[in-house]
Amino acid sequence: MSHARPLLPLDQVAQRQTTHLPVEDALQLPRIAIEAVTPVVEGGRFPAKSIAGGTVVVSAVIFTDGHEKLDGAVLWRAELEEKWHRVPLTDLGNDRWQGEFTLEQPGRYQFAVQAWWDGYATFAYELLKKFSAGVPITLELQEGEQLLRKAAENAGPEHGELMAERLRALQDTQSVEERVTFFLAPETTQAMRLTEAHPHRINSPAFPLDVERKLAEFASWYELFPRSATDDEDRHGTFRDVIERLPYVRDMGFDVLYFPPIHPIGRAHRKGRNNSLQARANDPGSPYAIGSKDGGHDAIHPKLGTFEDFRALVKAAKAHGLEIALDFAIQCSPDHPWLKEHPGWFSWRPDGSIRHAENPPKKYEDIVNVDFYAEDAMPGLWLALRDVVKGWVEQGVTLFRVDNPHTKPLPFWEWLIADIRAVHPEVIFLAEAFTRPAMMARLGKVGFSQSYTYFTWRNTKAELESYFTELNTAPWRDCYRPNFFVNTPDINPAFLHNNGRAGFLIRAALATMGSGLWGMYSGFEICESAPVPGKEEYLDSEKYQIRPRNYQKAGNIVSEIAQLNRIRRQNPALQTHLGLQVYTCYNDNILLFGKRTADLSNFVLVAVCLDPHNAQEAHFELPLWEFGLPDDASLHGEDLMTGHTWTWHGKTQWMRIEPWHQPFGIWRVRVTG
Repeated sequence: MSHARPLLPLDQVAQRQTTHLPVEDALQLPRIAIEAVTPVVEGGRFPAKSIAGGTVVVSAVIFTDGHEKLDGAVLWRAELEEKWHRVPLTDLGNDRWQGEFTLEQPGRYQFAVQAWWDGYATFAYELLKKFSAGVPITLELQEGEQLLRKAAENAGPEHGELMAERLRALQDTQSVEERVTFFLAPETTQAMRLTEAHPHRINSPAFPLDVERKLAEFASWYELFPRSATDDEDRHGTFRDVIERLPYVRDMGFDVLYFPPIHPIGRAHRKGRNNSLQARANDPGSPYAIGSKDGGHDAIHPKLGTFEDFRALVKAAKAHGLEIALDFAIQCSPDHPWLKEHPGWFSWRPDGSIRHAENPPKKYEDIVNVDFYAEDAMPGLWLALRDVVKGWVEQGVTLFRVDNPHTKPLPFWEWLIADIRAVHPEVIFLAEAFTRPAMMARLGKVGFSQSYTYFTWRNTKAELESYFTELNTAPWRDCYRPNFFVNTPDINPAFLHNNGRAGFLIRAALATMGSGLWGMYSGFEICESAPVPGKEEYLDSEKYQIRPRNYQKAGNIVSEIAQLNRIRRQNPALQTHLGLQVYTCYNDNILLFGKRTADLSNFVLVAVCLDPHNAQEAHFELPLWEFGLPDDASLHGEDLMTGHTWTWHGKTQWMRIEPWHQPFGIWRVRVTG
């Protein structure tokens, strides 16, 4: 784990700025500058994010004094590996250099940029320039031979024969023209690149890189309460009931099935329906009030089943192509065993009462919080929470949605995530952090794989264009992966309250096409929207009662969700939030954007009507320039929802969207022919 250098006192900073270097120190300063290395987060204090099997693109600005040619490489290795691997840098012009490599396994890595004077490239450049100008080059040809022989003398065993062959080829050249051709030949320049000394070589610092499996960047999450997997609100659902629902979740195209807390629920101050302070005898309580006489965070609610049942569910989910995600909520019911076993882990008020959780004006009378920095809690509480996560990993869980991580210490998360992933790099952490931008970014920096976002409240064209662009821009693109949840048990977005089926389809299209990560809480697919009056909360919230549902209800959007997920799987451009580009559409009610792979082999255009009630029309610009085509060229189009195909001619096009039919268009485009 890297650490930032402490700041100097201001008087020492001033002294450094005015003190002259001794000449001996000046002689050791590098003649090459390496600047603006990417991807780097906060100068290397935190790792940049990458995906196993994906390409890591490293860029830097590299230059030197004088006119010497430069060469360079990207070095990389696993964090605990001794050997460095290397790939060459490519000169992009104007001092910009770039190199690429692929990491196949998740884990922590390091990379660095290395640069040096390329004496042979400098020689070859000057040789060609003088020869082309008709300047005598007798001495230059002698210098070239000297460079070749010196490189041969210094070549290691692996390149000895290569250089010997080049020297033999040199002896076969007679005329000036033949020698110039020899010295400029690709075989000679490549041999010299492998063997020549690297004068004035310099390395950048080693920068950290966190590589995760593909599911950290591309996944579709479906959330349900296991206790509601029932057809009767008087019968508590079980893990075995959830197993029967797995084909339904699979067929909609989801690959993550996420549960709110599955632990025993406390009785003290239990909440009733609609968050009432008085619970009836059969009210199940909020699953976030964790802990009772039946156990705490490492236990299962008895009515859900046993650990054997849970393992059977994990196994069955895997057979359907699904992974189980659990909620890691660091909060306790007053009945949690830890209050008796470790009272020093909690905050107590001056009158001896325990401090309950609050988020004014909300109060959570059924929940108490631990105190991470209480004297008795360090390190016992930290280790106990780490062991909770380890225990569920041992049960087959590799994804954790973390409740309100921004209200817990950042050092705790940096330590816990690194500790878990050092042994289990496949584990993914999702931050449920609806908070300030700086904190959301920081959680990504300390290790969270992905995060909930402001997408929930971005509704207008201007808001969406700005937010999508921001997420594609540094520093966000290097440290933060957005998971576009369209709703949660806590958030019933205002946009869904009165906009009907079309409103749900609009948000589904924006989420599925805008990011590689999206999620929905059950009930969205049947367009549940009844709010608590005046609030973005669900009436008859499932947090406080068992909610059986008719998922075949008329007007459902199950088939549309399945098709959207199918389109995501079939188009690599849609499997990340990166690469999104907003395009011109002359109507503020229609958002037009594109996603494409780097080689343009997969290019998807998305048009979403943001008005769920009225037909909208607009002229728009077909992005012919992205393919290097003139304004009068053609592109082939395919509607990915219907399979309909056509050909567009020219840059300016027109569209009409009728939201009662389908409030969006998703078109795969390619060059005709």
